[in-house]
Amino acid sequence: MSSSDAENTPSVSTHHRLEEVDRDIAGNENTKQRAVECLGNSEVKSRAVVKYSAAPPPATYALLQEKTDLKLPPANWLRENAQLGSAGTTVLGSSSKSKPFSSFGMAYDFIDSIGNDVDVVSDSENIKKLLKIPYSKSHVSMAVHRVGRTLLLDELDIQELFMRSSQTGDWTWLKDLYQRLIDQKWQRKKKSKEHWYEKAILSKFLYYSINGDDVAEPVPSDSKTCAETEEGSAEYGPSWPATFTSSTSETNQSTIPSEERVGNSYALGHVAAVPKEQNLPTLFNEGENSQGLKNDFVRNILWTFEDIHMLVGSNMPIFGGGRYPAVSLRLRDNNKPINILTGIDYWLDNLMCNVPELVMCFHVNGIVQKYEMIKTEDIPDLENSTFSTRVVKDIAQNILSFLKSNCTKEGHTYWLFKASGSDIVKLYDLTTLCEEAPEEKCQNPFTLPVAVLLYKVASNMMLKKTQNSKQYGTIRTLLLNCVKLLNEEKHPQIIASAHYMLSELFQLDDSSEEEGNGESLRNGGSEDSYSDDEDDEEEDESCSYSTSSEPPEDCKAVAVIKSVGELSVPEKYTSTHKLRPNLSIPLPQDKEEKCRLVLSYVLKGLKAVDSSIKKESDLPAADPNTPIPLKYEESGARAVEKEIALLLDRAAPRGEGLKLPMRSGMLPGSWQHQMKLQLFFKASKAYYVLAEAATNLLKYGRALRYIKLALQCHDGYCAISSGLHPRVLLFHSQCLCLCGDVQLMLAQNASNRAAYLEEYNYQTRDDQEILHSLHRESPCQAFNMATDLATDPEYQLFVSSKCYEAAHDIVSSEALKDLGQEQLARVLKRLGNIRNEMGVFYMNQAAALQTEKEEVRRTVSPAEQELWKKSFSYFEKGLQNFEVISDSVNKALLLCNIGRLMRICAQAHCTMTADDSRGEFSPEEALYYNKAVDYYQRAMKCLGSRESHAAVWDSVNWELSTTYFTLATLLQDYAPLSRKAQEQIEREVTEAMMKSLRYCDLHTESARQPLYQYRAATIHHRLASMYHSCYRNQVGDESLRKQHRSLAELHYSKAVRLFLSLNDAPCELLRTLLERVAFAEFTMTGQNSSAVKLKTLTGALEIMRETRHAFRIIHKELQEQEQQETAALEDKSKPEESCEAFDNPASSGLNTEEVLKLIGVFEPSISFLLLQLVKLSTTSKRKPSCKEEEQVKVYKQVYSQLLRAEKNATLTQRVGLYLELLDQLSPSAETDETGPSV
Repeated sequence: MSSSDAENTPSVSTHHRLEEVDRDIAGNENTKQRAVECLGNSEVKSRAVVKYSAAPPPATYALLQEKTDLKLPPANWLRENAQLGSAGTTVLGSSSKSKPFSSFGMAYDFIDSIGNDVDVVSDSENIKKLLKIPYSKSHVSMAVHRVGRTLLLDELDIQELFMRSSQTGDWTWLKDLYQRLIDQKWQRKKKSKEHWYEKAILSKFLYYSINGDDVAEPVPSDSKTCAETEEGSAEYGPSWPATFTSSTSETNQSTIPSEERVGNSYALGHVAAVPKEQNLPTLFNEGENSQGLKNDFVRNILWTFEDIHMLVGSNMPIFGGGRYPAVSLRLRDNNKPINILTGIDYWLDNLMCNVPELVMCFHVNGIVQKYEMIKTEDIPDLENSTFSTRVVKDIAQNILSFLKSNCTKEGHTYWLFKASGSDIVKLYDLTTLCEEAPEEKCQNPFTLPVAVLLYKVASNMMLKKTQNSKQYGTIRTLLLNCVKLLNEEKHPQIIASAHYMLSELFQLDDSSEEEGNGESLRNGGSEDSYSDDEDDEEEDESCSYSTSSEPPEDCKAVAVIKSVGELSVPEKYTSTHKLRPNLSIPLPQDKEEKCRLVLSYVLKGLKAVDSSIKKESDLPAADPNTPIPLKYEESGARAVEKEIALLLDRAAPRGEGLKLPMRSGMLPGSWQHQMKLQLFFKASKAYYVLAEAATNLLKYGRALRYIKLALQCHDGYCAISSGLHPRVLLFHSQCLCLCGDVQLMLAQNASNRAAYLEEYNYQTRDDQEILHSLHRESPCQAFNMATDLATDPEYQLFVSSKCYEAAHDIVSSEALKDLGQEQLARVLKRLGNIRNEMGVFYMNQAAALQTEKEEVRRTVSPAEQELWKKSFSYFEKGLQNFEVISDSVNKALLLCNIGRLMRICAQAHCTMTADDSRGEFSPEEALYYNKAVDYYQRAMKCLGSRESHAAVWDSVNWELSTTYFTLATLLQDYAPLSRKAQEQIEREVTEAMMKSLRYCDLHTESARQPLYQYRAATIHHRLASMYHSCYRNQVGDESLRKQHRSLAELHYSKAVRLFLSLNDAPCELLRTLLERVAFAEFTMTGQNSSAVKLKTLTGALEIMRETRHAFRIIHKELQEQEQQETAALEDKSKPEESCEAFDNPASSGLNTEEVLKLIGVFEPSISFLLLQLVKLSTTSKRKPSCKEEEQVKVYKQVYSQLLRAEKNATLTQRVGLYLELLDQLSPSAETDETGPSV
């Protein structure tokens, strides 16, 4: 057919075609414009789009000759004809009889529109019947179901229902209600002979119209009888399906091609566990796809009437010919005028199908008289059938508002009923009434179709949830209502799938998606979702036409329209047409609550699956309240390695795959098998997220329990899987990494083991029941050793290491070469870290062993050497891991730890003399200290500069400085004079000290700056002392003596300057100054000139005056200590606190014994200086000046006070006296500056 022909066709051109784009039935532009103008004149807006048509292109109707006898059947009568659709197989023609589940068949085929875009889904006959309510006295009985914002309307033939109930016993409670409230003398009303006569000649007229030859060929007389018999049986026979169960015998296919259908197999769709290329079975087989309910309409039309969007099914035959490309044919008795009901019928039919013209054939007693053509827009103005299109629009809007405001509960079956001749329309909730009937349960035949529809709509939304995340609340409500309607014993597959979809609503592994959906989740989903947990008060308030004013016997009605005349009032119920506020339960935001909800859905899904598996030798039922004992073996490293090796066995392919029934009797490839795979995997992910959250909260016992459950779920998954998808392997490696993390944290926090054990042993009921379901498929023992809570930190570190190694083997395998690169870097980092931790653990053990045996040890023990080897081995492996991922910072830290290990080895090799005193500095010590220096320098080289990582750089820098300082100190204090010359030792000490000084960062402000200053001061002091000693002991080489003297002076002055900058080292400052005075005194002994000696002594006294700073600090600390002691003795009411304050060594950092020793040196030294100065000044041949005389007088006075000082004075008093004397010796200007210290 050409494209021009296609444009002129009133329906879809090819048989069984689903429309990809919207297309008006009227094809050409002129026709469309004319139709719009026509509808505009009628003051209503109408647009019809064919979504699906099974009819061929409309053929031109045959114009029957006048006097054609329609009582005679044509030769083609009752033969199937695509042009007439379902009218071709029955004498009823375009029957007003509607199937009870017709809307469900349409909803299944156009699942995308359900819940969101469409307001009403129904047979066109039902729509017409509703819109004619104010004009008709006929009864109305319809079943109403709600899915989201969509209402499904179906004819509920109450008479046929009660005929069936008399045979089956069903619905007796509804029959009693009907007889009590509506029709006390109910009896079936039979159709008149005239009714069947009219139907028969209409059928023959339609067949004549497509016959083409206009010849009435009589058929045997018994055919009519046979046809009427058929018609009668069709009319009176039960059109209700006897049962609605999943029957495999139903093989009828829907007319819509399978590739055009919306998939309903989401729950068995692809998750991470299943390759995308693998074809999985759908949820229902073809016969069960619509539960025996099909879309039998010739065409499905999306009809927009004003602001109401309706998906309508129509069987009206459409013909070509006339002034327009599409016309409808009608047969009328010339003796009977067209009434308003018939006019509305014709007008609505043409609007729904977008047919612009009506062709009317008039007859008298079956004899054709004439034809008349009527435009669709002229139908409301026909004689005797005039009606207002605006009123019809108001009726439609009011009825929709009434239904939407009162049919609020998804899954419930509502009954809209108007009795014959009555003006009252009532709405009943049959689901609630059914539940209230004690003698009958689950007798609602709509239950299963509604549940399947809810499931399909939710499934369709799930497939699009990434495009519209606001639908989460709607999906959840749909699925919960679906599950409530179903019996688990009869429909385990749908229930299991629904619970899996409920668990999939919670994205546990995509934080970005959670963040993006946070707002919609907090709001509970879409505004179009409805909860069945609404308060009755709100329902009553939302409906201004509630039953409060109705008679008492109508209390069972949900809502009542008191008079059908109200429906014609414009906007009578418009206020209630708006969707009610969303009352669906919001999805939780707390991660643990979210996971618990997921696990509850998983458990319900597993129960549904397990209940459907039949096995003769089924496992004995376990008490879910009793924890399942798990095997524990106290064993060493070999047993652990053997158990951990099982982790990798699960990843190996199973060859040809599973063929035999599994442990529970489940068959491979069955829906139970596929569902269990996904439920096990979902449970594993939920437990993993719980373990991660518990780890972040430092609840390591709880975290270990959760990761154990996650690995047990994974073990169950592996037991029923023929092979593992790469994404499953990747998740498995993440579980092992987290298990390793938790074991590491437990090893590092051994002090809280009692609390961790209590957390670990706790189990919820859901956890126990999930474990019971797992044990139906697998013993779940593969990961016991990895997840046991052990008491030994070494064992826990070892298990942690093995978990990381297993994870590394998985992510570095061939299967994950494309997916696991990022995870590989994380695993290698963890491996390097755990090996560092194990190296530190064995290093600390070696240090502790060295401390324990310090007093009795003479040589290095084999145990120590073994610990060193283990520690060094782990450090080396960790280095290799960090090298692979180019992690220079961690590599530097690890090298730093190896440097510390070398220092421990050096300490262990120190020699002891026979009297248990420290021997000379040994070559082994020097070797290990030099190795330590090498490792620290390698660490510095790894970092490159301080900018790369300041904290690590400062740490390595400090350790390197410390190592040089320790080496120099030991070399100086325990000089190996038996092996080396004094000069060589002095050179080595100087070199090591200067290197240590080079790494003392005195300028960078940090926490270590005071330590660096103290160390630098100590280095200068030690060097000064060494040069002082060399100067005293050097004989002969005068130039060398002068060099030593100048170096000693230089280092003494630097040491004093640095100690002065510190306020917490008064003893060190005092000692340095006293040594410097002694150095001056020794220098004086070699001088012969009195003037030179006097100058030297004066300089020494100046140095002695500098001790005032040290004495001030000492005096202040002594006073504070005395005040604390006094307060402690006076405070009798708080003896414990007093003792604590008194005994606390941190209350004063002053070493009193050291102070006493230094005072013992200070007092004779200053006395000697003063005495020598007085002697030299008085014996001098030069006449002293006045100033010099005053100075000598001060010397004498101070010397006298020293001699007369109280020998039994306290230390504080003595220090105070020294401060007074030093202030007297100081010049007045200096004294005024600093002020008296006492």
